[in-house]
Amino acid sequence: MRVIAGSRRSIRLVTVKGERVRPTTDRIKETLFNILQPYLADCSFLDLFSGSGAIGIEALSRGAKEAVLVERDREAVSCIRANLKATRFEETAVLKTGDVLTVLRTMRHDPFDIIFMDPPYRTGIEAQVLSVLAASDLVDKHTIVIIEASADTDAGFAEDMGFSVYREKCYGSNKHIFLEKRTV
Repeated sequence: MRVIAGSRRSIRLVTVKGERVRPTTDRIKETLFNILQPYLADCSFLDLFSGSGAIGIEALSRGAKEAVLVERDREAVSCIRANLKATRFEETAVLKTGDVLTVLRTMRHDPFDIIFMDPPYRTGIEAQVLSVLAASDLVDKHTIVIIEASADTDAGFAEDMGFSVYREKCYGSNKHIFLEKRTV
């Protein structure tokens, strides 16, 4: 796994060994960031269920002004720290350790421009995260929210949380669901 493009292009990243963390492949990451590229310059980026931190690091490499990465797995947190050091993004990234829902409930921050989440598949936690985000100041009508999910995930739950699906990009066994907060 590596940084695909931008100021830290080609730097290799470490990841957790085993099946606990499911890194986004370079091909899928490249497609995702080609879609997001027009919105990355000087954006604030929130990476939930960060794993190795590769998504947040890619955003920084491509011009995001800041990235907040949230992860609870101790081994994954160690990988994120190593990857931030290797890419020299220790000053631009903020690593928050702990349960995503707990961190979101206590986080104080202006609305993020982009929020990416790659939760464990088929657990239903996406709806819980969207519920917390909808009740927070972390999202506004301009925030792009992306969920990485299994290809068979029905995103109908997003409507109940105050979000609209405006795009889905399928990759075979998984997909990215693009959401925006509905205005009342």
